[in-house]
Amino acid sequence: MTTPAPDTPVDTLAIAVAQLNPTVGDVAGNLDLARRTRESAREAGADLVVFTELFIAGYPPEDLVLKPAFQKACREAIETLAAETVDGPAVLIGAPWVEEERLYNSVLLLENGGISAVRHKVDLPNYGVFDEKRVFAPGPLPGPIPFKGVRLGVPVCEDIWGADVVECLAETGAEILLVPNGSPYRRTVYAERENIAVARVVESHLPLLYVNQVGGQDELVFDGASFALNADRTLALQFPGFMDRVRLSKWQRFENGWKCLGANLADRIEGDEADYAACVLGLRDYVNKNRFPGVVLGLSGGIDSALCAAMAVDALGPERVHCIMLPYRYTSADSLSDAAAVAQALGVRYDTVPIASGVEGIEAALAPLFEGTQRDVTEENLQSRVRGALLMSVSNKFGAMVVTTGNKSEMSTGYATLYGDMNGGYNPIKDLYKTQVVRLSRLRNRWKPADALGPDGVVMPDSLIDKPPTAELRENQKDEDSLPPYAVLDAILERLVEREEPVTSLIADGFDAATVKRVERLLHIAEYKRRQAAPGVKVTGRNFGRDRRYPITNRFREG
Repeated sequence: MTTPAPDTPVDTLAIAVAQLNPTVGDVAGNLDLARRTRESAREAGADLVVFTELFIAGYPPEDLVLKPAFQKACREAIETLAAETVDGPAVLIGAPWVEEERLYNSVLLLENGGISAVRHKVDLPNYGVFDEKRVFAPGPLPGPIPFKGVRLGVPVCEDIWGADVVECLAETGAEILLVPNGSPYRRTVYAERENIAVARVVESHLPLLYVNQVGGQDELVFDGASFALNADRTLALQFPGFMDRVRLSKWQRFENGWKCLGANLADRIEGDEADYAACVLGLRDYVNKNRFPGVVLGLSGGIDSALCAAMAVDALGPERVHCIMLPYRYTSADSLSDAAAVAQALGVRYDTVPIASGVEGIEAALAPLFEGTQRDVTEENLQSRVRGALLMSVSNKFGAMVVTTGNKSEMSTGYATLYGDMNGGYNPIKDLYKTQVVRLSRLRNRWKPADALGPDGVVMPDSLIDKPPTAELRENQKDEDSLPPYAVLDAILERLVEREEPVTSLIADGFDAATVKRVERLLHIAEYKRRQAAPGVKVTGRNFGRDRRYPITNRFREG
């Protein structure tokens, strides 16, 4: 087969789509992953391999990207990879790039042994979880990149969320839009991405290939779910979510433009299934990328810890999960049997460590200071703090990370104990309200992600899922003694936290005024606890942490 001259337009292109899981800061590892991917793409007959946004650095690199040594390492990695493209497929890859003392979020075309083109991200997002204006300079409106006689438009991620960049590319002759992304998961993101992509296709009359990274990075989970749309808006390519994949897409030039051939459409999970898969992937990557040998968690016999245990086993396998029951005098027989049933179903190591001697020893030590006072929440919290100290001790001794198991309803209202049940390195359900925890528990008993390492079938008994929630810190305690019913509480919280709706709007819609005002007060005064909480997977539109940054000292209240 005769290779056309560089300025001779080709009529077909084979583009390998690299939906992969880079690690922030692991420049050498990301380079090695790019090399191996390029080699497999060469064997498949690819002309071009498209990687995701800032692939060499990992995304998002946050302030790490401001380190000159890191910038230098990324540049050297790109130059090394470019030198290897003398033959075989070209590479389109993201990296931080310094030009004239300005740092850009860039995409580079590597071919023929060098760097043939560089384009900089124009629209730097600065909302929600994104903070790119802090570290990057915006690039100029780009023109297309010539490749084998084809003009490739390369808007980077946020560049397609407005019309200007794609409009400029179309007006300057782009024929195909290749979009490298670092787009994190949230429950509504699929519809939002598709609507944006369709809008750009309609406006430009160009086909669009959307390449998204996959994997967990601290609180963020990137779901992949890459896709291609033809100029007539038909879906030509769909990758699965939450899985590494490299696939070859075939493109052909027709009289009316380029088209992605075939309909290689993978099933894409959504809704509760996607939320569960995100929690599993986020936990897996946090543990593995930070090189923990496994995890340890307190298995209380309640639904939150049971769901976290199931997620941990699905993420890491049962041999890397250690569950410990930490009973006290208020731990019910039902909790003991339910916890044991979960541990047996999941196949994990399960130990029982009674905490009576620890709690009573601390109470004895404090007795002279507390003389003449009534027992209250102080003594109740000792149970949680002894449990937290024991779990952290196991972690220190054996290296396993403590999984903390509080849900978003508890984190919202402060229904959690600092230096107790909040102890831990990571929380897979931090962004799930209690009602979502219940739904996902029922879901896990009938379904699990395709790459889950846990057992099929029921892993949580119905008795555990159905019983009234309780912290079991005193006799006959129920969560609803202190909080509104979770169905009511979560509905209020969703509107206060996710939507920032005014209290008056909730009251006008029929919520009890005193309850709404009480929940709003609890939400505000618990900010100091949330600042000290472990990171956890983001699945909603507004998580505590990167999305929502409220002051701790804050006297504002509505009404």
